[in-house]
Amino acid sequence: MIDPKSVHSTLQSAQLVDGYPLVLDLEKSKGIYMHDSRTGNDYLDLFTSFASWPVGYDHPMMADEAFLKDLMIAARNKVANSDIYTTQMADFVQAFSTRVTPDEYTNHFWVSGGGLAVENALKVAFDWKAHKVGVAKVEGGHSMVALHFKGAFHGRTGYTMSLTNTDPNKVALFPKFDWPRVSTPAVEFDTDGKICNDVAALEATSLAEIDAAFAKYKDRIACIIIEPLQGEGGDNHFRTEFLQALRTVCDEREALLIFDEVQTGFFGSGKAWLWQHHAVAPDIVAFGKKTQVCGIYANNRVKDVPENVFDKSSRINSTWGGNLVDMVRCKRFIEIIETEKLAENITARGAELVQGLRGIAKESAKISNVRGLGSLVAFTLDSPATRDKMLSDLFDKQVMALSSGAAAIRFRLPLVIDSAGIATALERINDCLPG
Repeated sequence: MIDPKSVHSTLQSAQLVDGYPLVLDLEKSKGIYMHDSRTGNDYLDLFTSFASWPVGYDHPMMADEAFLKDLMIAARNKVANSDIYTTQMADFVQAFSTRVTPDEYTNHFWVSGGGLAVENALKVAFDWKAHKVGVAKVEGGHSMVALHFKGAFHGRTGYTMSLTNTDPNKVALFPKFDWPRVSTPAVEFDTDGKICNDVAALEATSLAEIDAAFAKYKDRIACIIIEPLQGEGGDNHFRTEFLQALRTVCDEREALLIFDEVQTGFFGSGKAWLWQHHAVAPDIVAFGKKTQVCGIYANNRVKDVPENVFDKSSRINSTWGGNLVDMVRCKRFIEIIETEKLAENITARGAELVQGLRGIAKESAKISNVRGLGSLVAFTLDSPATRDKMLSDLFDKQVMALSSGAAAIRFRLPLVIDSAGIATALERINDCLPG
């Protein structure tokens, strides 16, 4: 076994190594703390591997013998789930489709990777719209487009690079489609949690840009895609009224409404899906990260057209059809979340963190716009430099957090965090306040 102090140099001999300086010890990490085998320090995990690890480390229910047996069987035999079916896969699909996916969404597709989940959501929409306008017309060069938003991060795959526009370095120099991009009407909150910006005016501007895009592209717009809470772009929240307006546009203009919940979904907001807080139902949802296995679910609007992708063999597909190990693990996560009532827990703990941060913001002019739902919490600093310094100071205080947008810090809490963990987080955040 390689010595922990040699991990970074070993990796550097074969790849770029620009991540954290710690070396995670998967045996000694416990609950909400990550153990660094280089230093022996324990880090409070408020980033959860970019919102992908929901139940903390060394969870006792992950040591269940029956679960470990299923996990090992799946790990020893990587099968092509798209065509070879197993009881392990059926157990997972039944659990996910009946206990996580809302009832009206009966069409699923599994794949490895959140970017590929979004990519296949787009392919569903392009195929659907092609049938709507006429396949011959599309084959004659009438190409489909995806309307999206400024500050969006949807992935780094072929199609998704045309949508992602947070950090130019992540998509620069690669070929991209010139698809319509519109303004993001983000909500801002005061220290009492009330909306403090003229978001209605921002929404009007965005909707006018959407109207202009439909006037320009006409029947080429296959979908509107949005993160119901933008993550990397700034932890931007939207009003229910705006998401409802997008729903209306899609209904009236024959486009599909896609919600990218790769980061926000699977109980991260306190509900199974963040869109359920708004009660604005999309046509397709892309998911990943906490689900371990990624993919999409769709309603039956997709089946308005013949030979849609959920009925025509191999129209969308993947060799692995997801990953069987991830499916077994995800099913166990569902059981843990239900048994320990983690959706209710993270709703309460997230509210505690937001309340505590708003109290801090009342005392510090450099912190503003505290916002959050469940595990998804953020605040804005007065400048990018202040944000970067505070992130560095938090790491020195052994707190793992993430940047967001130009000047925000975001937290992605473990669903298992308790009130004591929130109190520790607030204490360390307070210690790192900019002067």
